Amino acid sequence: MSQIAQLSEAEIEERFHISSRTAIQFMLAGFARERESFSVQFGAAQDVFLTTLLAVQPEKERLIIDCSGSPEINKRFLDSDHNIFVAHPGGIQVHFVSGPAIELNFEGGKAFAVPLPKDMVRLQRREHFRIETPRINPVMFLTRLPDGTSLSLPVHDISVAGVGLNAPLLPDALSVGMRLERCSIVLPELSSPLLLAATVRNVLELESRSGHRQWRIGLQFADLPVSDQNRIQRYIARIEHERRELA
Repeated sequence: MSQIAQLSEAEIEERFHISSRTAIQFMLAGFARERESFSVQFGAAQDVFLTTLLAVQPEKERLIIDCSGSPEINKRFLDSDHNIFVAHPGGIQVHFVSGPAIELNFEGGKAFAVPLPKDMVRLQRREHFRIETPRINPVMFLTRLPDGTSLSLPVHDISVAGVGLNAPLLPDALSVGMRLERCSIVLPELSSPLLLAATVRNVLELESRSGHRQWRIGLQFADLPVSDQNRIQRYIARIEHERRELA
């Protein structure tokens, strides 16, 4: 049984629930830029159709989506007040619920607008052992964004599947779904950095008890060689060993 399957609803809520308005808008805007496909379940008859996210309009508190190819389904969808959206970008399930839709014209064609969701849930299909990295002398992640901006951020956590980065401010040129081709991670015991490609999978806005805000950027490694996976696993094992020795 997977780790996800063993979680209670409360644990899923705590670990995977996103309620930050800014983070939700940012993620949806990224899915819209990537023209991500979502299935929409609605109505008492459990109707389903495929749609594409077209745009986020924060000033109007709404999400623009493509219509179904069926006039009958479109009509029933407009009568629904509870709509469940589900997608699997990068193998990670994303779902949210919206209220009733309205029909409008968008970029010369018919489309639907639904209220922006108040929360979202992300459920990763397969979790890898992940460890938080030391705060003193942190592991650093370096890359260059498509617009040429250099990015250097401390690593919050790492696994063989990806990293979480801490950012005091969110780079303007960064978006969910963006692929970063030339990245490097400097692990302290290695003579040379890990060189890799990664995809931006999620961005979360966090607030500490003191009111301090920062961003957590989740990256998924792309085709990381087994040799580099082994290097990361050795680093994780060493950090775990050191922490057990200090406990």
